[in-house]
Amino acid sequence: MKLDVVLGLQWGDEGKGKIVDVLADTYPVIARFQGGPNAGHSLNFGDTKFVLHSIPAGVFRKNTINIIGSGVVLDPIIFRTECMDIEKLGVPIRERLKISKKTHLILPTHRIIDAASEASKGKSKIGSTLKGIGPTYMDKTGRNGLRVGDILATDFIERFNALKTKHISFLKQFDFQYDPDQNEKEWLDAIEYMKQFEFIDGEYVINEFLDKNKKILAEGAQGSMLDIDFGSYPFVTSSSTACAGACIGLGVAPSKIGRVYGIFKAYCTRVGSGPFPTELNDSVGEELRQRGFEFGATTGRPRRTGWLDLIALKYAIMLSGVTELIMMKADVLDTFDTIKVATGYKVNGEYSEHVPFDTYAEIEPVYKEFAGWKKDLSQIKKEENLPYEFMKYVKFIEEETKVPVKIISLGPDREQTIIRED
Repeated sequence: MKLDVVLGLQWGDEGKGKIVDVLADTYPVIARFQGGPNAGHSLNFGDTKFVLHSIPAGVFRKNTINIIGSGVVLDPIIFRTECMDIEKLGVPIRERLKISKKTHLILPTHRIIDAASEASKGKSKIGSTLKGIGPTYMDKTGRNGLRVGDILATDFIERFNALKTKHISFLKQFDFQYDPDQNEKEWLDAIEYMKQFEFIDGEYVINEFLDKNKKILAEGAQGSMLDIDFGSYPFVTSSSTACAGACIGLGVAPSKIGRVYGIFKAYCTRVGSGPFPTELNDSVGEELRQRGFEFGATTGRPRRTGWLDLIALKYAIMLSGVTELIMMKADVLDTFDTIKVATGYKVNGEYSEHVPFDTYAEIEPVYKEFAGWKKDLSQIKKEENLPYEFMKYVKFIEEETKVPVKIISLGPDREQTIIRED
């Protein structure tokens, strides 16, 4: 059995939570492979709305096993709050969720370092969510980190205090006021809560499931254009958001990757700083923001908005070997007379169809225009009822990317989804 992967192909916020929830109906195992509580995966079903930050989006499906993989970084306080909120909905979270022992822990002092570092950057801020993600990954690569499996060690408190002391020493370089004991008691209480869950050797468990022909869906966070290696560096996240990140974060071989679902919005958004070639700082951009309710699920910050960027989309598809595309939020474009798609760039005056190395390059998008469909898509249940103008837009994307659009989402609810036949 192969492991299938769900990825965001833009700058995050593509709608991965909804799609994992939809696909989870046919996958008994869902495994989150990277990122931390900087993610916000929104789910809507019936009268229930929920935002998941650390827990895989299959948790609301009965008879699923949900795994937090080794590539994730976990904040015990946020994790406990999230679990307790899920339990209030009648979901037996402790039965459905397992945590890899190699998952790294976010300490309260990681969040302080994050805030101090971001404050010191002034105008060069990267737009961090201030959740302690970057500093936790720094400790991971620096071989200083604490992991979930360490919770069970008899000297865990000593290990915690040793890392906290290192952090306090590191913070001396910043002119930043803080309380070194901030949230510590709550964090240690949350650690005790975590002991109610099963800690597993995730890489063994996942590979054993595959050997037993159990279908697994790997869930990514953030988006491909925020990848630590191939995104718009330095305005990126701290982990690999491409398909390769699933191998690293779950402990599976590249040969075991099957389908790669690439999720993209019918337009583009971005939160925080960094290049955004098709950004619209006008009334059209504001209409996209309001119609799409483009405000961060984690931060609440207004998202920057713009037209679909095919250059960035094709780049992300190439990096991850995407086999099937999933288009989100096409209904947001229902009211527009004209819809634009960037098919090329002028980079410092020269035409290009490549994402440039230089994050600070002067980029002018080259657009192709389409007539809008001017019809409410959100109530359409069958592909044959979709308007011609919309399907022309979809077909163009398929021809340009050479990847089929398998799923079309026309609203936030899991029922507002059209799965196209082969």
